[in-house]
Amino acid sequence: MSQADTSQADEGPGRTGGEAGGAGLRCLVTGATGYIGGRLVPELLDAGHRVRCLARSPQRLRDHPWAEEVEVVRGDVTDAGSVAGAMADVDVAYYLVHALGTGDDFEATDRRAARTFAERAAAAGVRRIVYLGGLTPSGVPEGELSPHLRSRAEVGRILLASGVPTTVLRAAVVIGSGSASFEMLRYLTERLPVMVTPSWVHTRVQPVAVRDVLRALVGSATMPPEVSRTFDVGGPDILSYRDMMVRYARVAELPRRLILPVPMLTPGLSSHWVGLVTPVPAAIARPLTESLRHEVVCGENDIVRYVPPPPGSPLGFDDALRLALQRVREAKVSTRWSSASVPGAPSDPLPTDPDWAGGSLYTDDRTLTVDAPPDALWRVVEGIGGDNGWYSFPLAWAVRGRLDRLVGGVGLRRGRRDAARLRVGDSLDFWRVEEIVPGRLLRLRAEMRLPGLAWLEMYVETDDTGRTRYRQRALFHPHGLAGQAYWWSVWPFHAVVFGGMARNIARAAARAPRMPGGAHDAPAP
Repeated sequence: MSQADTSQADEGPGRTGGEAGGAGLRCLVTGATGYIGGRLVPELLDAGHRVRCLARSPQRLRDHPWAEEVEVVRGDVTDAGSVAGAMADVDVAYYLVHALGTGDDFEATDRRAARTFAERAAAAGVRRIVYLGGLTPSGVPEGELSPHLRSRAEVGRILLASGVPTTVLRAAVVIGSGSASFEMLRYLTERLPVMVTPSWVHTRVQPVAVRDVLRALVGSATMPPEVSRTFDVGGPDILSYRDMMVRYARVAELPRRLILPVPMLTPGLSSHWVGLVTPVPAAIARPLTESLRHEVVCGENDIVRYVPPPPGSPLGFDDALRLALQRVREAKVSTRWSSASVPGAPSDPLPTDPDWAGGSLYTDDRTLTVDAPPDALWRVVEGIGGDNGWYSFPLAWAVRGRLDRLVGGVGLRRGRRDAARLRVGDSLDFWRVEEIVPGRLLRLRAEMRLPGLAWLEMYVETDDTGRTRYRQRALFHPHGLAGQAYWWSVWPFHAVVFGGMARNIARAAARAPRMPGGAHDAPAP
């Protein structure tokens, strides 16, 4: 069976075991909590390599299927000390991070982080650096590139100048379940049968399947030491964005779409347009749309000399879409664009009672006895959000999500990675799963725009008489006067929003039909 056979529903490059030359290398992966990094780690393991992950929040890797097979160290690429420690005994170092969206100075942050990484890799005697950057248009002065592409190009140059043999892979639009590019294409095409679009829909791009990107990343680990250069990575199809939307509609069996380009839609305006229609917020949509101002087509295909493609590769655009759609429909999306933390999202520890002394801490506590076994209640709790909603006053949640997007937040459209299961680090609408104890606790950290820090905790407990109990706690740590004003302005609605949420969760658990073996299947609200 060739890799183009979509019945496999497999977006990875395939199982290589230890057959490739140089298997057993120690690989350092940065960005393992992100979309590409989270998929690269298991592919490196399958290739017989040993993996160490550098992560600012190691606990976010805890629930990945491969977590017990890797070494995880805490650190940040901007901190020379933690990078130096992570580089010890490393053969190949993967640089899969960027500071996009962290502020107007993200290019300076990217530059500083890349220099730190390059210097520490050289000092540690690392044998190769591998970096995934963006495909830049041929013949366009760097000053005319979008800040996103300009920074990616600069990072590549810094790593190539490190003195360590370096592979810089340059890809344009990556097509895979959960990628930002795929989600943008998917929602634009599915939600808008008639589209008024920016002029960049006529720009030619060379999309590439995520499995081919991963195959190139894994294969780069064993390149000869004399190879240190950039490689363009693309699929076999060169298409305009309009062509991509038309072909998506055909693959997804949608009616033909009417696409009407409007030249006056600037990158800034079009990014807000994308943000309103798709789950991808404007802050992430903008670099994606800005990158489409110029033609991004591979200028060479030299990567095949060092990473020979197996039969059926690279995957064509339509086949890549079919695989991605199949993964979405089967709820087998391993990572999403939202796997990485939202830039600027809070990372302060959860305040603890009663010892916490960090200022005001407001709470809303609800406890209810539930006429259902604990497993039925837990299914409702773990299934919250996404298509199931939040079990109270849907209009209020929808308005709060829309307001968040209007001020540049993520809103409610991120949904869930998996319809039934959660793991630490998952995005869940405008929350992030901070902690999960199966059957007992789900703690969510707010990533909406707020003048403070917020958490929502849901507990499944048993009281002294053996009855199931649901406990819900919302916490808010205000920042300044604005935070105080925010809490008291929304306080009158808590009885409706949080009180209704607790009651409806309890009712949903009680209504859940009994499944074979005594389990319950939680109904949608």
